[in-house]
Amino acid sequence: MKRWSWQRSFAITAAFLALAGLFAIAVSDRASADTPKGAKIVTTSVEKAGPDFALQGEYLGEIGGGDKIAAQVIAEGNGKFTAVILPGGLPGAGWDENTRITGSGVAKDGKITIDTDQGKGEIFDGKLIGMSSSGDKVEMKRIERKSPTLGAKPPEGAIVLFDGANADAWNGGKIVEGNLLNNGITSKQEFRDFTMHIEFRLPFMPEARGQGRANSGVYLQNRYEVQILDSFGLKGEDNECGGIYKQSAPAVNMCYPPLSWQTYDIDFKAARFEDGKKTSNAIVTIKQNGYLIHDKVAIKGPTAGGKEEADTPGPIQLQNHGNPVYFKNIWVVEKK
Repeated sequence: MKRWSWQRSFAITAAFLALAGLFAIAVSDRASADTPKGAKIVTTSVEKAGPDFALQGEYLGEIGGGDKIAAQVIAEGNGKFTAVILPGGLPGAGWDENTRITGSGVAKDGKITIDTDQGKGEIFDGKLIGMSSSGDKVEMKRIERKSPTLGAKPPEGAIVLFDGANADAWNGGKIVEGNLLNNGITSKQEFRDFTMHIEFRLPFMPEARGQGRANSGVYLQNRYEVQILDSFGLKGEDNECGGIYKQSAPAVNMCYPPLSWQTYDIDFKAARFEDGKKTSNAIVTIKQNGYLIHDKVAIKGPTAGGKEEADTPGPIQLQNHGNPVYFKNIWVVEKK
């Protein structure tokens, strides 16, 4: 196996990206025809997501017949895309967690290609095919990852907050889309120290940007927010998916593409108090989609919108930020 180096990584990824930041994408004519300019797509349905949805996502393969290389292709609406090339593999699965080469492309005449002194490439039929300027062939296939903890069953003694049967454990809880849970709700039961499993799905909102793109959050004790956001392909900041909002960024951005089911597995220790004064911060460990993104991180105080800290338990809040982020399979194990 060849040893990977940053220099080799840059040379390889430059095969797909011009210095101006363009990326080669081959698409069908429908990419622009079926997505009128200015249209606002907000959907929880793959069938209604449109042709751009089938092109966005994660691609994985090899370069030169040996080293792994990956791409995350992000739909930006109206046939526009951003692409991120990741040497070594996908986040949490081989990527060196350092090198990111980013470019963009727009659908035109059914096909976009790049042809520079660095190389060229295309995406079509679920594949990314390219050739570097040094003659290395690159081939990647579109894949759909699943969290290893998706569908995790509650252990003995767990408190089941939602299993699809009803929303009785929640203030304001409603069943949506047959067996999913809405947002903008708080659990009727309150908790101090606990572990928690929760599964969530981001809507497809390609034209939306930043905090307006599939925004929600899980508030621990209704005080500390673990952000939910469509941050697929981004760097992973403290206000993006997996971040402890505005306090701590995830170690790696493990956000999957929209409409994929994702998981948080959270271990939470409440802040400690003596004589009404805080003596230690709350501590949290979080895995997103099975990968450790926060390891015993101290939360300095309530995040934005969180309730004041106190020596009392608190509920779980699933934030409503105006987007159809929905949930399933939620359970908590209290620590006595």
